[in-house]
Amino acid sequence: MKDLVELIARSLVDNPDEVDVQEVEGDRSIILELRVAPDDMGKVIGKQGKIAKSIRTLTKAAAAKEGKRVAVEIMR
Repeated sequence: MKDLVELIARSLVDNPDEVDVQEVEGDRSIILELRVAPDDMGKVIGKQGKIAKSIRTLTKAAAAKEGKRVAVEIMR
């Protein structure tokens, strides 16, 4: 899950070295905290949040195969 979000984020931003994904795993859920450079926030979120929504949709589909719930939080 973490690798998927990191791969997507690195391909979108201008500063791929500053992409950081932290994974907090519980019994039945996973929280992924995505951090990017301040200049790249718009690229990860997208117009009206469409890219962020797409990232969340992809991770939810991958997590469903494992029987888990996932939340992606985009942070500074």
